[in-house]
Amino acid sequence: MHTKTFLFSALFAAFAFGVTANELTVMSWGGAYAKSQVEAYHKPFTDMTGIVITSVDADNPATPIKAQVEAGNVSVDVADVEMSDALRLCDEGLLLEIDSSILPPAPDGTPAASDFVDGSIQDCAVANIVWSTIFAYNTEVVNQPPQTIADFFNVTDFTGKRGIRRSAKPNLEMALMGDGVPADQVYAVLETEEGINRAFAKLDQIKDHIVWWEAGAQPPQLLADGEVSMSTAFNGRIFNAAVGEGQPLEIVWDGQILDFDLWVIPKGAPNVDNALDFIAFSTDTQRLADQATWISYGPARRSSGPLVGLYLDGETEMAPHMPTAEANLANALSVNHEFWVDNGDQLNERFNAWLAQ
Repeated sequence: MHTKTFLFSALFAAFAFGVTANELTVMSWGGAYAKSQVEAYHKPFTDMTGIVITSVDADNPATPIKAQVEAGNVSVDVADVEMSDALRLCDEGLLLEIDSSILPPAPDGTPAASDFVDGSIQDCAVANIVWSTIFAYNTEVVNQPPQTIADFFNVTDFTGKRGIRRSAKPNLEMALMGDGVPADQVYAVLETEEGINRAFAKLDQIKDHIVWWEAGAQPPQLLADGEVSMSTAFNGRIFNAAVGEGQPLEIVWDGQILDFDLWVIPKGAPNVDNALDFIAFSTDTQRLADQATWISYGPARRSSGPLVGLYLDGETEMAPHMPTAEANLANALSVNHEFWVDNGDQLNERFNAWLAQ
């Protein structure tokens, strides 16, 4: 079934059963990422359906979603969260299950379940992007250009402050790779007490040089202002600053940490039918390709890849800037989400204790 036909059928069925709410609240991460969603998803969805979308920003949408559901006062209908948070919130019973049969097929008829990247459809979540945590540097600040993740942790030869996200994930993984652990062995090492100690010991080496960040918009600003010479960051934020705004920033792909962001519906959401229609619409083949026009995050559907073209400047090919580009995957690590569901509480507690030392 054609995507538009599918959407209209779903909407007709919803309205036929008396759903008249004409609104939707979508929570995401703000900045260039949220703008890409507003342009590629929200505006076309409103144009097609008349449903007005309120876009709300959070440093990490999983946190307010959990608080709202537990308080029984949910104002958000759809939220964009990281995979480990989606799995955890689903396990805790805080999200609605999403029937994947609502997702439209690819243009050639391939069912959605076969078209989405492996692992990107979960019981309570549907992925929209593949993104990564990378590190980047300001070309006008560094004394020499870094080449590898090991260089990020080498403050002797590569001087200057380091921007790092205030969280255990993915700093422990990056620390081990920076200490020479191959990407395919990182989680086996982290499963051991010795491996955890090794990761924290590596972080100790740069602790006095760290400037912590929490919101995705912060690393590009820290780099542009010269407050740090290198920073971990979400790859799309650096792309936006470098290509979109002309900042002198460069990405180092070595040691990148690949992850998904996914749509979820909090239990108790006031506009569930609209939320389901929005998720089906925004994760169709064309919409995911459209988002990649605005920011360099890879679409979660295979059929979207060939449709990814130029950036808004009409000149920059987006494909080489995607974390999933072959040239960028030489030493990449995919997040082991089950590891973080099982060990996240313990490792976050230890990370917070380490911060306080």
